[in-house]
Amino acid sequence: MEKKSFSEILSNAALDLIPYEDLYRHFHAHPELSLQEKVTSETIASHLSQLGAYEIHTKIGGYGLVGILKNGVGKTVLLRADIDALPVKENTGLPYASSVIMYDSEGIEKPVMHACGHDMHITCLLAAAEMLAKIQDAWSGTLIVLFQPNEERGGGAQAMVDDGLYSKIPMPDHVFGQHVMRMRAGTVGSRPGTIMAAADSLKITLYGRGGHGSMPHQTVDPVLLAAHVVLRLQSIVSREIDPSDLAVLTVGSLQAGQTENVIADKAEIGVDFRSVKLETRSKILSAIQRIVEAECQASGSPKPPLITQTRRFPPTDNDRHSALQLSASFGDHFSDFDADTPRTNVSEDFSTLGTSQGIPYSFWFIGGVDPELWDQAEKNDRMEEIPGNHSALFAPVIQPTLKTGMDALCIAALTFLRR
Repeated sequence: MEKKSFSEILSNAALDLIPYEDLYRHFHAHPELSLQEKVTSETIASHLSQLGAYEIHTKIGGYGLVGILKNGVGKTVLLRADIDALPVKENTGLPYASSVIMYDSEGIEKPVMHACGHDMHITCLLAAAEMLAKIQDAWSGTLIVLFQPNEERGGGAQAMVDDGLYSKIPMPDHVFGQHVMRMRAGTVGSRPGTIMAAADSLKITLYGRGGHGSMPHQTVDPVLLAAHVVLRLQSIVSREIDPSDLAVLTVGSLQAGQTENVIADKAEIGVDFRSVKLETRSKILSAIQRIVEAECQASGSPKPPLITQTRRFPPTDNDRHSALQLSASFGDHFSDFDADTPRTNVSEDFSTLGTSQGIPYSFWFIGGVDPELWDQAEKNDRMEEIPGNHSALFAPVIQPTLKTGMDALCIAALTFLRR
C-alpha cells in the first residue's frame, strides 16, 4: 500500500485551531520579560498536561519546560519554541494588544510586548504537540517539545543545558526550531549552512568630569567623548571589514546627563554587532576596544573606559543533511517554500541546544505578514512600511501563520520519525 503524504496525514487529522487562535491572543496580551516567564510557563504546562500524552518537566534553566511523548522504537526529535517577550510598548491597536508593565532586571518599570513573535512560536508548538499526539499511528520514536525562556537576552538555551536538560530527557537525534519573520504569511524559508549570524552586545561606560554647563573648560565632557566614539565606531564595518564578509554594527543607545545645563560625569553606550566568521568577530571586538580607549585618551578621560559584554548569540549553521531532508518535505507540502532563503543578521541562541551535545540541528522561517498587506505594499513599492520583528507595530496575522507554523513543526518531526 502506498504511504500517505505528510499533507494527507495532517489533513485527515483535521485539528481544530480555533482554541489555539484564542490561546495565541492570550499569550499576546500577557507577555513576560526574560527570566520572568512564570505564568507563561505555567500556562504551557497546564495545556500540555490536558493533552494527557506527555511526560512534563518544568523549571529547567529558569522557567523552561519540556514535554516528552514516547511512541515506540525510533529516533528522537526535539522541537523548540522560545517564550519570553521584550520591553516594548505595543502600538498595534489590536483588541488583544498588551498593556502589561513589568520591572526589568534593574528594577525599572517597562512596558512589555511580544514584539518578536514568541507568542506565535509557543502556540504553534502546542498545536503541533496535540497534532502529533493525535497521529501517533503515523510515526514511531520519541518526540520532545521544548519551551525555552530567556532567548531575548541570549542565555536561555545554555541555562537549560547547564541545569541538566539532557539528563532529564532522552538525547535527541535532531533538534529543530522556527521563527516568525517579516515575510508573507503562508511562506516558509530555510537553507543549508549559516541561516543566522552571531550577535554580541556591549555596554560601554565612558568617564568624564562633571560640572556647570557654563564652564566646560573645567570638565571632561562625556557627551562630546561619546559622540566621537559613536562616529568612529561606524567606520569599523565600512573601513576595516572585507566588503564580501557579513558584519553589522549598531549603536542602539546613548545615555548621559539629566538636564541641559549640567555636564555629566559619565556616558553609557549600548553597542550591538553581528558577524558570521570568528575572525571577523575578533576583529570587530579589537577595533571597538582600540577606538574607545583612544578616544578616551584624546578627550583626557580621568579613568579608563569600562566595556562589558551583555549578550552573546552564536551563529546558526543548519546541518546540511537535515536541512536538505526538510527542504524536500517542506517543498512537497508548502506551495511557497524557499529552499535558499537569504541569510539574515537576526540572531538566536537556539543552536546551543544542538552544538552543546554535537546534535545536528536545523532552523527555518515562517512568514507572519497579512498576505493582502504584503501584496499591496509590494505592488506600491512600499515594503519598508511593513513592521518587522522588535517593532512596536509587529503582530503576525493569526492565520495562515498559525497553521503554517504548526504544519512545519509536524512535518519536521514526521520527516525523521515516520514509520
